[in-house]
Amino acid sequence: MNRFEFLRPATLPEAVNMASAPGAAFHAGGTNLLDLMKGGIMRPDRLVDVSRLPGLDGIEHAADGGVRIGALVRNAELAHDAGFAARFPAVAEALLSGASAQLRNAATVGGNLLQRTRCGYFYDTASACNKRQPGAGCDARGGENRLHAILGWSEHCIATHPSDFCVPLLALGAVVEIEGQHGRREVPLAGFHLLPGETPERETVLAPGELVVAVRLPAEAARFAAHSRYLKLRERTSYAFAVVSAAAALRLEGGRIAEARIALGGVALKPWRAEAAEAALAGQAPEPAAFARAAELALQGAAPSGDNGFKIGLARRIVARALALAAAGTPDRVPALPASPFAPVPGGPIHV
Repeated sequence: MNRFEFLRPATLPEAVNMASAPGAAFHAGGTNLLDLMKGGIMRPDRLVDVSRLPGLDGIEHAADGGVRIGALVRNAELAHDAGFAARFPAVAEALLSGASAQLRNAATVGGNLLQRTRCGYFYDTASACNKRQPGAGCDARGGENRLHAILGWSEHCIATHPSDFCVPLLALGAVVEIEGQHGRREVPLAGFHLLPGETPERETVLAPGELVVAVRLPAEAARFAAHSRYLKLRERTSYAFAVVSAAAALRLEGGRIAEARIALGGVALKPWRAEAAEAALAGQAPEPAAFARAAELALQGAAPSGDNGFKIGLARRIVARALALAAAGTPDRVPALPASPFAPVPGGPIHV
């Protein structure tokens, strides 16, 4: 690990100013950043520790049903917040399906949004990777790529975004609050992460020195609480990233779908919203045929980026299954293995 400067600011403006210098990076939970530094993938000259900044570690429940989540709130703390899990059960389920209990206790909400791809070629400094070294090429294109992107990829990068948390956040219309040298701005999560295009090294809309300070879920997102699920298929049932995943949320009126929300994970370099599928479900009865049609629309435009064509059919089935589970109703208790299709037995009382 290279030598670096370690700074601990006392205020948010001070943190932003410190991190605006070239080669600076923010440090909070460190569950992804420190691994990247140890492996030589990231070599910051300066670490700005924001883990003790005041005012960024609260969960604020609004009277209208919305919520504001500070960037330093730990994943485990948010998932086990009774009020939050009752109103946004799919988000709690996604959080509990990510990583291990130890990592969830350390990882932060802001860091979850900013975690980097787990592509093996990105982590292997002997391999060519445009994300790590722009212009180097992409060894994943002709390598082991069965878990890589099927939507939104380019010749320059076929990696996927690893977050579980971001998938239901996207489906429910989350907004990211960002602090920078020019003050505070808000960006819908749908526009926060960037597809690779010709510049895969640029992963988010954050400018140098900008810091995620909070994530907000609007009041209307709580209207889906009764019919909301997150489903994740992984190569082993715990402590693994998604091969594919889906968040599905429905609002039912008079036995029909008044409104639907669908997002996918593990399919692109950002969480993927399926708006055409959502629109097709409006006014339909919550039946398998409607879910199958929505799943087809959700994967419109999908194409293999290598030896991963199987992921397209798999993602369709995950979307249809997530919609069926959402239609059946949010369970009173979170499954013993959260978000796993192989864990129908209820577990602890998270959603009650």
